Amino acid sequence: MTAPQQVAYQDVLRVWQEADTIPEIEHAWLFDHLLPIGGDPDGPIFEGWTLLSALAAQTRRLRLGLLVTSNRVRPPAMLAKIATTVDVVSGGRLDFGIGVGSRPGHPLALREYLAHGLPFHDTAHAVGSLAEALTVIRRLWTSPEPFDFTGDYLQLTGAFGNPKPIQRPHPPIMIGGRSSATLRIVAQHADLWNIPGGGPITDLIARSALLDRYCHEIGRDPASITRSIHLPVTYTNPAPTRAAITEAITAGFHHIILGLPAPFPQNAARWVADELITPTT
Repeated sequence: MTAPQQVAYQDVLRVWQEADTIPEIEHAWLFDHLLPIGGDPDGPIFEGWTLLSALAAQTRRLRLGLLVTSNRVRPPAMLAKIATTVDVVSGGRLDFGIGVGSRPGHPLALREYLAHGLPFHDTAHAVGSLAEALTVIRRLWTSPEPFDFTGDYLQLTGAFGNPKPIQRPHPPIMIGGRSSATLRIVAQHADLWNIPGGGPITDLIARSALLDRYCHEIGRDPASITRSIHLPVTYTNPAPTRAAITEAITAGFHHIILGLPAPFPQNAARWVADELITPTT
């Protein structure tokens, strides 16, 4: 995962194109912020979906996505169209990452909503609207006919998606988050579930067990949801990340996303494969 902040476009492109040639690296990710959440608060940052589309056009193998899209930023029907476009541009390589958006108490994240004139509703609104958004997005990706939708948060008239995504029935849906309310949505809608690492593995195991319980409550096989984890990387000392990868896999998290800090060194992707992936496989 290459956060597109405090970097130039060519820096991100260089890492992704190198990663595209390395079979050990299966997927690549950006994030979805409009102002930096690390480093110089007034530094450069690129919008995630437009950058993802550009990178999709200049890679051939990597699966790709945003870790994760904020449902607060774009109307869901528009987001469905954007994601379809990226899936088509990429030849069917999109993993659709989405979440409720930033925590209300996170000041560096909150400021980007205020700076762009975006509403920042409370957590209950954010969770409820995410559930409706996923229902609408999936229908836009799959429905052969226009439809209306009237929910508590969304109202659509004559909604229709054309073209459809290349992937059938639709791109895999990754939901990011750890709250109980979000995990209930994961159980209903997700193909992959992502949670940030770096904390006690016992907490991650407990969150995963809670997701299992919610799946059983609705009659879904918990094994149908891939467990994903984001782990931070330090170039000067790869040993802690290697240990974290092994620990995460042992705990059932087999989809590993490694967060590369900027600036990205030369041959960063090759370094990841040689220093982090190969030693733990």
